[in-house]
Parts: sequence; structure tokens; C-alpha cells
Amino acid sequence: MEKTDFEKTAMRVSFVSIVVNVVLSLFKLLAGILANSAAMVSDAVHSASDVFSTIVVIIGIRISSKASDKDHPYGHERLECVAAIVLSTILAVTGLGIGYTAVTKIVSGNLQELAVPGMLALVAAIISIVMKEGMYWYTWINAKRIDSSALMADAWHHRSDALSSVGALIGIGGAMLGFPVLDTAASLVICFFIEKAAYDIFKDAVDKMVDKACDEETENALKKCALSQEGVLGIDLLRTRVFGNKIYVDIEISADANETLKEAHSIAEKVHESIEKNFTKVKHIMVHVNPME
Repeated sequence: MEKTDFEKTAMRVSFVSIVVNVVLSLFKLLAGILANSAAMVSDAVHSASDVFSTIVVIIGIRISSKASDKDHPYGHERLECVAAIVLSTILAVTGLGIGYTAVTKIVSGNLQELAVPGMLALVAAIISIVMKEGMYWYTWINAKRIDSSALMADAWHHRSDALSSVGALIGIGGAMLGFPVLDTAASLVICFFIEKAAYDIFKDAVDKMVDKACDEETENALKKCALSQEGVLGIDLLRTRVFGNKIYVDIEISADANETLKEAHSIAEKVHESIEKNFTKVKHIMVHVNPME
């Protein structure tokens, strides 16, 4: 996939995400204040953090899409992972803030003084669940299509917001039924989902920055592709590493020891070209030929 298409898709999805989150966060904040719902106000803060996180995603994708240069001969793909790590940190801090506020209210002991939320908060929670789940699938599909870890992180941010709205819905409904503490307790549920999403995003980004190997299925497919080339007698070594959303491959193949240098080079070229053609995520492959007696 060309970088122009990658960037256009990412920018389009990010723009839609920002517009939806701004409108939704303002609506939920207003509903939370007017309906006296702590859970809905917490949910509004979560949605507002999505706006900032999407801006981080935009910056990360812009930088990671830059072509290789003298100082970065291997490209800038890992900077997208940096954006995902920043995003996970924002999520984690947001969740802890929401959880701290909820715990403070609960341990204060004034549970009976907690306001009972109104119907508007319940309606806002339902609308939020529908919209954020829709945004999750919209972002997830496009993230998979262009293989963007930062955009995928943003998709999970939408999903965590949808799940937190489910927690808010349960809390608000319980409070309206005579258990006002449930509205505040729902904020703790929201905190849990936010922290879970932050951890998943952080782990995925770190895996892509520490030269983690490809999955076994991909490595087996690479071996099969190499072995299918004329002149390749075996695979002596295969190393892979994930570099952002790209893959680097080092492979050692066996060829007839009686082949001339020119013939061995030709075999290596066939392996190189075949793998790059059939595996679009492979950005670079180094082929070494060993003689087989």
C-alpha cells in the first residue's frame, strides 16, 4: 500500500473521530451536569481525552510516513509506535484520575447525600454506547486495512469508551432505582476498562519496538516461499523482526556448492524478489547463500 493512501485513510478516520468525540463529550458533559450524574461526567472526560489521543495519532502517522533519510536510513515506522505509547499513557492517566475521584467519594461515607441522576443521563449513556461502538468498528476496519498500530490503538480507545458507557448506564440505572452509590461505583468500572485498554495498547506498541519476531504462521509462509524457488535446497536460518508496521527478514538458504557465484547470486535474487512480491509487509530482506555439498 502506498504511503499516500495510508496517510489519506488515517487522516480521514482521525478527522471523523475528532468531530464525533467533540460533539459527544460536550453532550455527555452537559447531560451529566444537568442530570447530576458523576458517572456521566467521568464518561465525558473519557470521550474528551479521545480528542487529544487522536491528535497524537495524527502526529505519529504523519512522522512515521516520512521517507527514509540520511539520519534514518531504515525509515520512521517506529515513530507510529511511539505515538501509540503516548496514547496508552494518556489513557492510563485519565483512568486513574476517574478512579481516584470515585474512590474518594465512596470512602467519604456520605453515600446517602449522593444525588440521584436524571433520565437525561440514562439517554446520554445509551447514545454514547451506540456511537462509540460504531466508531470502534469504523476505525478498526480501516486500521486493519492499512495496518496501523496507532490507528488500531485509537479504535480500542473508542471500544473502551463504549464499555465505560455501559458501566455508566448500569450505574445510572441502579442509582435511579434507589442505589445512588452505584452511579459513583460505575466510575470505578470505567476506570478498569480504561486501564485495560491502556495496557493492551502499550504492550502491542512495545512489542513492535523491541524487534519481536513475526508469528510462527508468517515465518512458515516465508520459508515455504523461499523453498519454492528453483535452486534453493534448504533453509539454514530465518530471522524476522517487526519494525513498526513493517517486517525485516534475514534468511540463509542452501544451494548447490558447485554453482558459480553468478548462479548463486541469481538464486538469492529470486528468493529476495519472490518474498517482497508476496509479502507486502516485508520492507527489507537480506538473503545469504550457503553451499550444500
